[in-house]
Amino acid sequence: MASWGKLTFAQKQCVSLTGKLMQRTEMVAPHSRVGMAISGGVDSFAMLQIMLIRQAIMPFPIELMVLHVNPGFDPENHKVLARWCSERGVPAHLALTDHGPKAHSEENRKNSPCFYCSWRRRKTLFELCKKYELTHLAFGHNADDNVITYFMNIFQNGRASGITSSESFFDGKLQVIRPTLLLDKKKIRTAARQWELPVWENTCPSNGLTKRDDVRSWLEEIWKGDKRIKANVFNAISRQQVDLTRKKV
Repeated sequence: MASWGKLTFAQKQCVSLTGKLMQRTEMVAPHSRVGMAISGGVDSFAMLQIMLIRQAIMPFPIELMVLHVNPGFDPENHKVLARWCSERGVPAHLALTDHGPKAHSEENRKNSPCFYCSWRRRKTLFELCKKYELTHLAFGHNADDNVITYFMNIFQNGRASGITSSESFFDGKLQVIRPTLLLDKKKIRTAARQWELPVWENTCPSNGLTKRDDVRSWLEEIWKGDKRIKANVFNAISRQQVDLTRKKV
């Protein structure tokens, strides 16, 4: 870890908790080829920085590759990611698409813009994983995302489940992983700011107006003024989701 300089408390926690989850679930194996789905937001950019550090200190070799799917609202904003990767020698594929505008057009009449755009983006990421023969696809979902998804599933589907930390696709040919699932949003933001990561603003017209945002606001109102409630909710759901995917010994 010396090559990354001295880490702050928040940065150390991010690296440590990510390693803990990866080890408990045996998330990767020697010579895994991991595609990192980087949107340019703080969560995925922090995951990239964390995984580069973990790659350097892991006891076996893995390969990392950045995969970025620009939804098309701003065809230029991903250039900062291209420079960042180039300066650090990180291989990357940056794809410019029209998923976002189409999601908000007459072409998409049946589904919400978020569902349509997310579906098209994931399809593109799967195609890139196949093209580059990647064994893993990593998303930067965090503990906040896990909790919100858990309650959304209860409200909308009558199902008590959150986000899995590791999930197999295409008959085991691709493993979707979420290395930062134990990290809360506040810790990620602090570490990302200290790393001076060049994140950029989400320009999607639906940003801040989704059902996820409504559930987030509802939860924040519940635990406002009592940090114990938030900690208990996060711990309970995180433990449940990790136990679902951890390797039994």
